[in-house]
Amino acid sequence: MEKHLYLIALVPPEPVRGQVWALKQELHQRTGSRNAIGLPPHITLVPPTRQPEPFAAEATASLHRFAATQTAFEVHLQDFGWFTNRTLFVHVTENPALRQLQAALLSWCRQHLPTIRPEARPYTPHMTLATRDLPPALVPELQQDFAGRHYQATFPVKSFELFRHDGRQWHSLATFPLPPA
Repeated sequence: MEKHLYLIALVPPEPVRGQVWALKQELHQRTGSRNAIGLPPHITLVPPTRQPEPFAAEATASLHRFAATQTAFEVHLQDFGWFTNRTLFVHVTENPALRQLQAALLSWCRQHLPTIRPEARPYTPHMTLATRDLPPALVPELQQDFAGRHYQATFPVKSFELFRHDGRQWHSLATFPLPPA
C-alpha cells in the first residue's frame, strides 16, 4: 500500500505568514535553498510521519475531536536562531500553552492515532526559514547577518492543520479550529 508523508502544524495568520514567507523567499534567492519553501510558515506539532492513504480520513476525524478539547492562545516570535549550521529559524518564545497543546496532542495520538511514532527529540518550537540545503560557504555570512537582525511578532493560534506531501510539495488537508479561551 502506498504511503504518504503527513505533518501536523500551526500556521500563522497574516501578516505574520507573509512576513515569514518573505524571509524564506529572501534566503531562497540568496542561497538557492529550496527545502523550506515547499511548506508555508508553520510551527510543527507532529513531525512528518509516513502513513497509508486511509490515515488521512482517520486522522481528520480524530483531530477534530482533539481540537474541540483545547483552547486558543497566542504565540510570540522573537528574532532568529540556528540548529547547528544546517537550519535557520525564527525563534518562538517560551510558551506554556503551546507546550501543553503539543504534549496533549502527542498523548492523544498515542491513544487514538497509534501509528504516529513518538518523537525522540525534545520539542523545540520554531519556524524554519532554511534547512539542510544551505551552502556551507554561505552559513557564516548568514549567521552574522541574522545575529544583527531583529524580528518580533505575536499572533493568535485559533487552529492547527494536517498537511500531506504529494511527492513535490505539502498541501493542507484539513484545518482544526480551537475553541476560544
